[in-house]
Amino acid sequence: MNTIAEVEKLRLKFTGGESLLFKDLSSSFYKGEKVLLLGPSGCGKSTLLQVLSGIIPNSIEVPMKAEKITTPGSWGYVFQDPDTQFCMPFVDEEIAFVLENLEVPRTEMKRRILDLLTQVGLHFDDIHTNISTLSGGMKQRLAIASVLALDPDVLFLDEPTAMLDPQGTIDIWETIKKIGEEKTLIIVEHKIDHVLEFIDRIILFNADGEMIADGKKEEVLSQYKDEMKEHGIWYPGVWEDYLNLKDPINPTTSNVPEKVLNLSEFKGYRGKQEKIAVEHVDVYSGEWIVVKGENGAGKSTLLHALMQFIKTKGHYEIKDIPIKKVKKLTDEMTFVFQNPEFQFVTNSVFEEIAFSLRLNNWSEKEIELKVEELLTRFQLVKHRTKHPYQLSMGQKRRLSVAASIVMEQKIMLLDEPTFGQDSKNTFALLEMIEADRLKGSIIIMVTHDEYIMDHFATRLWTIHDGKLIGDEVIERSKQKVSRPVLHV
Repeated sequence: MNTIAEVEKLRLKFTGGESLLFKDLSSSFYKGEKVLLLGPSGCGKSTLLQVLSGIIPNSIEVPMKAEKITTPGSWGYVFQDPDTQFCMPFVDEEIAFVLENLEVPRTEMKRRILDLLTQVGLHFDDIHTNISTLSGGMKQRLAIASVLALDPDVLFLDEPTAMLDPQGTIDIWETIKKIGEEKTLIIVEHKIDHVLEFIDRIILFNADGEMIADGKKEEVLSQYKDEMKEHGIWYPGVWEDYLNLKDPINPTTSNVPEKVLNLSEFKGYRGKQEKIAVEHVDVYSGEWIVVKGENGAGKSTLLHALMQFIKTKGHYEIKDIPIKKVKKLTDEMTFVFQNPEFQFVTNSVFEEIAFSLRLNNWSEKEIELKVEELLTRFQLVKHRTKHPYQLSMGQKRRLSVAASIVMEQKIMLLDEPTFGQDSKNTFALLEMIEADRLKGSIIIMVTHDEYIMDHFATRLWTIHDGKLIGDEVIERSKQKVSRPVLHV
């Protein structure tokens, strides 16, 4: 078989890491193969993709050794975070940048750009649109389009649909499957149900970056299910197994609900343009509201408006106090960004969690105890001295949540908090949020995860074209499955 990418006895260690990420890791990839890398968040899957492509160490300097590394001559890479790969400020310029490097004639540019955008389900009235105005899911589609423009022999795909709505996820994988028939695909993906149909092989890693299985997908999925459970790796049916664990609890709260938020004729603006509108809603203590809708509908914008990150008009009260008269909104409400890097302000994981505590004049002893508690809860203890940017996407997400909830505000706005997470950390995070809800907290969460909607939400808001068009209350007692308590 024709080897297209290979590593032999790879050793790698990030600055600040306590141990080697890979210890003599060896693997080969062959022309035309479709390979899925599976493992818990932080095990090194994305790092291996970057080594195989040559990004490490050619573009990112990381201390490493290997007896042999073979990288493909023609490749494209879709990053977990689409913002990290854009070179130009506008949609058309981003794809044109690639086409210019391929010496595509100017007369063919617009047609090629429109064709690539259509392939990934992006449609604009004006393709000269500023990328910064796009939703996370739209950015992911654009990143994929710019890579497809290269027409590479090898595609490295690092969770390319993490921020996409369900239909968008299906559409993108159909596109990748179609254009990738003759290509080599090396994939990192947590939403594995969408890729199992067309992959040939699975490489399985444990939390320490050790390869524990490498073989045909059917063999790995059937023979290593216990290991996948142990390490929190997503596998077909993992949600069903979780929901059917013994000793379920009946998720009811003894607190009498009280009205906390009131919105009417509420609108949010970017510049002079209205981006989100809510006719009227009241929100009560102990509610878990899932905000759903297609990419670009305005879900994140709604959270930004509630947090007063953008200009708003209309009636908005917290505990009967008009929003303009609330002395310190962050005492009442906290926010977790879709992109965790947007909220990091310090140079270490420990200090990131401690930051708000220092602002509120906690003693060093109190800070130490509180931060240690959250480091343990979010499985970040061994990363305490690392810079936040050195973490994996899943670890960054956990850190952003930990740093946001440290002051225990009673209103939590969460924008896709589970993307990039392995199953163990996803379930642990959801149970922690549920515990807060049972104490009277309000959760307003943007997510595309239908399991969270079905089994955790008490209420669903539907956003379409910048408007709240649906508000459905879910009776918890009528849900088919109660959730168990999972200790990790």
